[in-house]
Amino acid sequence: MRIVLVGPPGAGKGTQAAFLAKNLSIPHISTGDLFRANISQQTELGKLAKSYMDAGNLVPDEVTIGMAKDRMEKPDAEGGFLLDGFPRNVSQAEALDEMLQSENMKLDAVLDLEVPEEEVVKRIAGRRICRKDSSHVFHVTYSRPKQEGVCDVCGGELYQRDDDSEETVRTRLEVYHTQTEPIIDYYKAQGLVVTISALGKVEEVTARAMEALKRDEDGK
Repeated sequence: MRIVLVGPPGAGKGTQAAFLAKNLSIPHISTGDLFRANISQQTELGKLAKSYMDAGNLVPDEVTIGMAKDRMEKPDAEGGFLLDGFPRNVSQAEALDEMLQSENMKLDAVLDLEVPEEEVVKRIAGRRICRKDSSHVFHVTYSRPKQEGVCDVCGGELYQRDDDSEETVRTRLEVYHTQTEPIIDYYKAQGLVVTISALGKVEEVTARAMEALKRDEDGK
């Protein structure tokens, strides 16, 4: 299957992408991983992307599209892929369509993870990270430390990252609504969108997604 995963920040896209890709035996292709790989390998696209990022500018669509195209042409993606973070806007979605059409391929589904805005704010703004080890993550509601402000694992100080503040989260949501959300209507016009609730436990959301994708595939 060839799937695009969409949803607001805090919807759990990265977590669900990893589980779904494993269950479907297809590679999980995330924009973040693409950028990191190209920059660390010093590819021409990586060098170009880094020059924009170092200057504090957004990486142009054509650079992101080029990275995605290279990755989708790898042998492990012949049987399908799950795209996470790409396309990010309608022009990227149009470019992806052109890219797939040129290879006589098409998307099978666009999985839309739906989460109420206030839940997104609660999820992200409630995160607390350990200063000693950033892999130790807690939450003021869902995963509280035994002692407030102290990491259960190593005793390090827990803090809220600047980009996890409520104000920043709402700004990120606004960017999502204006730039990325329009691709849902773009794909709805093609009959590709499958919407599921991203509320609940991780495994519940994964099961919901797998069932929705199966129904969608059977329906086609």
